[in-house]
Amino acid sequence: MKVFAIVIVGLLACATAEVYFKDTFHNLDKWVVSKNKGAEAGKVELSAGKFYGDAEEDKGMKTMQDAKFYQLSAKMQKDFSNEGKDLIFQFSVKHEQNIDCGGGYLKILPAGLDQENFNGDSPYNIMFGPDICGSGTKRTHVIFSNKGKNFLVKKDVKCETDQFTHLYTLIVRPDNTYEVRIDGKEVSKGSLKEDFDILPPKQIKDPNAKKPADWVDQKTIPDPSDKKPEGWDSIPAHVADPEAKKPDDWDDELDGEWEAPMIDNPEYKGEWKAKTIPNPEYKGEWIHPMIDNPDYYEDNKLYAFSSNAFVGLEIWQVKAGTIFDNVIVTDDIAEADKLAALTTKLQAAEKEASAKEEAERKAREDEERKKAEESQGAEPEEDEEDEHEHEKAAKDEL
Repeated sequence: MKVFAIVIVGLLACATAEVYFKDTFHNLDKWVVSKNKGAEAGKVELSAGKFYGDAEEDKGMKTMQDAKFYQLSAKMQKDFSNEGKDLIFQFSVKHEQNIDCGGGYLKILPAGLDQENFNGDSPYNIMFGPDICGSGTKRTHVIFSNKGKNFLVKKDVKCETDQFTHLYTLIVRPDNTYEVRIDGKEVSKGSLKEDFDILPPKQIKDPNAKKPADWVDQKTIPDPSDKKPEGWDSIPAHVADPEAKKPDDWDDELDGEWEAPMIDNPEYKGEWKAKTIPNPEYKGEWIHPMIDNPDYYEDNKLYAFSSNAFVGLEIWQVKAGTIFDNVIVTDDIAEADKLAALTTKLQAAEKEASAKEEAERKAREDEERKKAEESQGAEPEEDEEDEHEHEKAAKDEL
């Protein structure tokens, strides 16, 4: 009976699992291009990139123009709330252009989005994915919106920076926790309450408390009994170089009276300062008293968004060439794992294709080097043959 109950629960879980958005990019029909940036908007195309397994199945949405904005959005199958259930947001990113500065993240947005005017100021629920710019920014963004403000995770979540495909997965759970996976491996997890400054702090500095005017927080003081040695200030910082000699060609009448150049005085000790001693009046570092924050409130639904209606790509790239693929928004990690299998297959294929190209390149270089060496080695033989021909011709003439 117990086994039967478990089976029923499992079947019900499968029956209630939902996929709200899924795109493996056989076309770009789902995506609406924003007109917000006008001529500054970049174009996207379907592309499998340089390395792939299947030219059609491995196509994704590729950014095509350098120094452009990319603002596209697609509707979910339905507007939904993730309250009381997991939210999984997953997609693959391939920075085939060896990106130097640009985003590789996507957004989940609420209902009400004007798709033809989608831009960086459009309110969103979640922003997730890699962002790279020079050596300073190489991280996976995890940003949650709450009451009109956006909050970036306080942890430094790494991202991948090579030219191959990588799978990014964000799992948001009803217990106010989150998890980030890259290529199926956990790279970060934690609490929305602790890892984001969404909620106000539980305690704040007492605004009525001030450090007492007579509070002494200076650890050391000059020793009042220490006296400056007599004659200290009479020692000059520089003196004439005793080893310098007037040049033989120096003419006092023409060049003026000769003076030895100045050098640092080895006897000079600098400005005198009294030695320090522990301050007998020191009271320690003053610590501002804390009080309970009257503005603090609890919220056990930070994870929940009442409306999730669109997926959006809103990035700027200096160097285009990023390919997005296998996007899914679901409440079931098993559904995300199914789609992840496509990415895993692609990753293996592109690594194999890349290795094959590298082997062929090395083979070509080796062949060219071999031919060059053979060509260089044959030249003396040709010269010797020519010399024999000349000698034979000379004999014939005689």
